Amino acid sequence: MATSVSPAPSAIRGLPAPSALLELLKPITWFAPMWAFACGVVSSGVPASGHWPVIVAGIVLAGPLVCATSQAANDWYDRHVDAINEPNRPIPSGRMPGRWGLYVALAWTALSLSVAAALGVWILYAALFGLVLAWIYSAPPLRLKQNGWWGNAAVGLCYEGLPWFTGAAVMAGALPDHRILTVAFLYSVGAHGIMTLNDFKSVEGDARMNLRSLPVQLGTDRAARLACLVMALPQLAVIALLYAWDRSGHAVFVAGLLAAQLVLMSRLLKDPRGRAAWYNGTGTTLYVLGMLVAAFALRALAQQGAA
Repeated sequence: MATSVSPAPSAIRGLPAPSALLELLKPITWFAPMWAFACGVVSSGVPASGHWPVIVAGIVLAGPLVCATSQAANDWYDRHVDAINEPNRPIPSGRMPGRWGLYVALAWTALSLSVAAALGVWILYAALFGLVLAWIYSAPPLRLKQNGWWGNAAVGLCYEGLPWFTGAAVMAGALPDHRILTVAFLYSVGAHGIMTLNDFKSVEGDARMNLRSLPVQLGTDRAARLACLVMALPQLAVIALLYAWDRSGHAVFVAGLLAAQLVLMSRLLKDPRGRAAWYNGTGTTLYVLGMLVAAFALRALAQQGAA
């Protein structure tokens, strides 16, 4: 049985407590887009020296701004589902009273666009696209998260592909090289599987509220097998591309990380429901390390081209 949480005094007065605001924005979720942005910076091949203010601003944009906006919007439109799955979240618990969850999401959207505009036109376009995806993921009438196929694709793109693109674009000041776009897209596809595993924690509430996550649609066993396949295949494509681009050392490194993931996947599939969170803390770590290895391969290619 969930433990009830009493609203903070500020919430009782109609204002959210600072701790509730921070919890609403879910800092733990910022790591993925910030990491992907860093991979984009590395892959551009442009030296970081002289660009640190822009890099720091881009990291803030990717995590504490755009990603946090998506979390606030998601919590607002998921408040009825969270009352079942996670009743201690700020909105269902009453620590984020009234319509404050919505107001925070709108304010963070405006702030994100302001920062993106200051970083350049390509960054503004990417941020605008990401914010549109964030809102239609959670908000009716589209509410992409109602179907795991579409919702997970939107999150994968926002968490991996767009931040990677943004990091490379902010360094180059232009549209990134097609090889960067290809690798960023492939890792976005793989993130679809990561998001499928993330849905395992809320199967009961999703089913009751008619949210058709993939574990609800397919059952946990089939959804876990699909997630593993979706995570592995894009990495195989990245390995093949790195070989084709004469970055065999990097390809071998990514292949080794994938091999370790396959070992962990075999254990995951023996108890998908019980080990989904465990895999997201182990196999996913290897996945994102592979992203960084691929980024260094792209960096070497960019520097070769500039030589």
